[in-house]
Amino acid sequence: MIILAYVTAVWILSLLVKNTGIMDIFWGPGFVLVSAWYFLATDGYDPRRWLIISLVALWGFRLAGYILLRSKGQPEDPRYHAWRLAGGSYWWWQSYLKVFILQGLILWIISMPLLAAVAAVEPAYVTWMEAVGVLLWFVGFLFEAIGDWQLYRFKQDPASKGRVLDTGLWAYTRHPNYFGEALIWWGYGFIALSFGTVMVLVSPLVMTLLLLRVSGVAMLEKLLVDSKPEYVSYIRNTSAFIPWFKKKSEASKS
Repeated sequence: MIILAYVTAVWILSLLVKNTGIMDIFWGPGFVLVSAWYFLATDGYDPRRWLIISLVALWGFRLAGYILLRSKGQPEDPRYHAWRLAGGSYWWWQSYLKVFILQGLILWIISMPLLAAVAAVEPAYVTWMEAVGVLLWFVGFLFEAIGDWQLYRFKQDPASKGRVLDTGLWAYTRHPNYFGEALIWWGYGFIALSFGTVMVLVSPLVMTLLLLRVSGVAMLEKLLVDSKPEYVSYIRNTSAFIPWFKKKSEASKS
């Protein structure tokens, strides 16, 4: 019910500002809200509970701040704008189901390991699997934050218009921010796996699938191939998701 109220409020705001894409800004803070509720409604091992809510808050608010900065003064995200054009005069209510209710449902499912982590009373100590989870989260956070910052700086440079970012982390993966996002959720999954069942891994699996096949890599790359001719060459020589070195043929040219 909290998630439903949250996404409904964001939907109403989107109608007022005529921008469905604002849901992206409120995506991260939605997990902060849910985690805070899990924290208040359960009574688990306090050090772990504080760890989880701190990690979620750091990730969620950083992501929201970045998307807000990136979208300032920009038109509606092309993905949402295409849906708006297709929906026509019906989009105002279609957006509620297609974007806000759907993302609320996904938020609820993906938050499973967060609930498991803050509610677990035992073990009352930090396990090696939790340590692995925190390490995965940290590496993922660095990839996402650094990748976002490199992309933002690249786009701010007028000389970058029409070009493809292929330096920094972007030289090793076409989507370092999406890879980092997935790694963060695998981190939460490993933390929860210490005291839960393998069902908590449904969350990182769903998130990785969404990033690869639905709203992330697949959708974005279709737009980039159509708008940036250089992107085809970038695809041929750079790993799509998991960071790796460029193909030798490309490295020998550079």
